[in-house]
Parts: sequence; structure tokens; C-alpha cells
Amino acid sequence: MTRVLLIEDDRDLAETLLQLMEFENMVPDYASNGAAGLNLAQTNRYDVLVLDIGLPKMDGLSLCKQLRQEGCQTPILFLTARGSIDDKLEGFASGGDDYLAKPFDNRELLARIMVLSGRRSSQSL
Repeated sequence: MTRVLLIEDDRDLAETLLQLMEFENMVPDYASNGAAGLNLAQTNRYDVLVLDIGLPKMDGLSLCKQLRQEGCQTPILFLTARGSIDDKLEGFASGGDDYLAKPFDNRELLARIMVLSGRRSSQSL
């Protein structure tokens, strides 16, 4: 089973995504802010992390950078409303493996999670 950590401050979207992941036989965990998400990512093993960028307490870019500095190789997918090319490049530069702008198709999100769950990040710190 694919273990996914979803870090998203929009509770309605998070509920929908958690149900979708469970329906697809994934095992999701959830945090509504960056600090709680960082703690979960540091203390549990996940196959994929799905991060919003605009999070309270710690933004997704900072969270990603910190995990990479600590040697975390879990694939990270940014799921965010920030969809410009500059935003995407910043996400990749912070250590992200994939980037999906909102709004998105649920099938594409699931496909990207499954692809990422089959590999580790190329980041090596």
C-alpha cells in the first residue's frame, strides 16, 4: 500500500483528497499546517509527500528545503494554486520532484502519486 502524507490547509480539499486516496487503497496521513507536516514527515515513513506551498506556520517550500537538508529522499509533489513557470521552477529548486497546479484532475494527481511512489528522490544530501 502507498503511504501518502498530505499537507494542505484547505480542509474541504483535504477531506476530498483523503477520501480519494483511501478509495484508491492508499494510506493517507494529514496535516493542516507546515509545522505539523514537518513533524509527521520526520517521524514516519511515507512513499510520497503532497505539499501545498501556502501553508500556515511553515510554507511548503521551506518545509521541502528542510527535509532535503535533513537527507529525506521521499518524493515530494507540490499541489498548489501557484501555477506560473517561476513558481514551478522555485518548487523544483527547493527539492520538489513534481508540481501540479490547482485546479487539477483527480486522475492526474493519483497517477503522479503512483509514479512517484515507485522511486526515491534524486536529491542526495
